Amino acid sequence: MRSLPIALTLTALLLSVPPPPAAPAPAPAAHLPAFREAYRETAVRMLATGGPYGAWAAQGRHFLVFDPARDGRAVEVLGDLATASRAAILVPGVGTTLADFDRGLGGVPRRAPGVQARALYEQLRKRLPRVAVIAWLGYDPPEGLGLAAATDGRARAGATALTAFVRDLLRLRPGLPVTLIGHSYGAVVVGLAARRLPEVRDLITLGAPGMGVDSAAGLGGARVWAALAPTDWIRRVPQVRLFGLGLGRRPSSPRFGSAALPTAGVAGHDYYLVGGSSTLRAVSDIVLSGGPRHAQPHRVS
Repeated sequence: MRSLPIALTLTALLLSVPPPPAAPAPAPAAHLPAFREAYRETAVRMLATGGPYGAWAAQGRHFLVFDPARDGRAVEVLGDLATASRAAILVPGVGTTLADFDRGLGGVPRRAPGVQARALYEQLRKRLPRVAVIAWLGYDPPEGLGLAAATDGRARAGATALTAFVRDLLRLRPGLPVTLIGHSYGAVVVGLAARRLPEVRDLITLGAPGMGVDSAAGLGGARVWAALAPTDWIRRVPQVRLFGLGLGRRPSSPRFGSAALPTAGVAGHDYYLVGGSSTLRAVSDIVLSGGPRHAQPHRVS
């Protein structure tokens, strides 16, 4: 913007000159080149793969990662990472595959990370349009409730990948507040990654069997928020870790050091991010506020 001359002798001349045309309004910010290039590359691969994946690309959905090999990988972005003022990353748990990314395990949509991420995104954007939610199937979860699900081997590999992903994101968007959300076994991935991600200040667990540590103190200083519904079958999983077996203390345990999230309206293990649940509203509070802004300490309502 041009500064007006101070000299009074020029005032009349300035007033007699027509003002310059107004500068055009800046165009809305597009996705950063690195994101845009990744979206384009993954769209090409998805169209080549065909099936539902080609349809997702044709619908204009944005994926940073797509790999149909074996059980598959996919990382979908809802919202604009270039302009988002806050971001949440949702990590799914046992049994999740690329084939179930949208349809859900057993054909139940509420179990699908793509569906859960959209529910959270819609809840968030009611209050903050500039927000992004990432459905992160960037690792190979255990296939079922067997030995792999009772150990943290898959979670450690997932945590390495998640750590690299978050660091890449923050390299492109320094200072972006990121909240990590782990559902079920995904909470173990989040817990193991958190120790290497001091930039992440809030961790949310939903129906978590553990986080790979026995207390929040082992998570690098991040705040931990835990939801475990009374009807969630995870309550029957023993809180042990012996000779490499077990995932440690549940984050919802009073001795873990987390803050409890409400679970009214949560009918079971797969209902935390269903529209209308108190947990979904509380999760959105944490993502948007970066921490507790509520009357009751240790509880979000």
